Amino acid sequence: MSAGGAAVPPPPNPAVSFPAPRVTLPAGPDILRTYSGAFVCLEIVFGGLVWILVASSNVPLPLLQGWVMFVSVTAFVLSLVFLGMFLSGMVTQIDANWNFLDFAYHFTVFVFYFGAFLLEAATTSLHDLHCNRTATLQPLLNDNQYNINVAATIFAFVTTACYGCSLGLALRRWRP
Repeated sequence: MSAGGAAVPPPPNPAVSFPAPRVTLPAGPDILRTYSGAFVCLEIVFGGLVWILVASSNVPLPLLQGWVMFVSVTAFVLSLVFLGMFLSGMVTQIDANWNFLDFAYHFTVFVFYFGAFLLEAATTSLHDLHCNRTATLQPLLNDNQYNINVAATIFAFVTTACYGCSLGLALRRWRP
């Protein structure tokens, strides 16, 4: 009771005043039953293969393949975090427009992965380029590195396509 005899109302609950997060994808394991969840899983698997293949080629052209490694490792980790946020249900606890964040993330990674795919394809196309190493001319990529880079180029394309499909689905959710 205050001095005037009137009761002081309790302060408002701040949790009630925030709007609910805007997300149309299900949280928890149900995310894996959607096309978007399946594409994120494919992005992680194929992106990990790109990372492994480029690393196993001993990176003969670090200027080109360094960017491919950066993009594949970063996208791999961020996709794991993205999927983990949905699997754990944290998206329902964080006030954000998850539909827009999904679109922005997949757009950014699609653009970067498309560039990485082009650089990996350019690296592979330099197979027959001869360079002067000491006194003899040798091909830039030996046959083993060439074969590994062909596989990395194919998986980089498949990963880029997966990010493109995720981007299309995210755009449909963000702008219905």
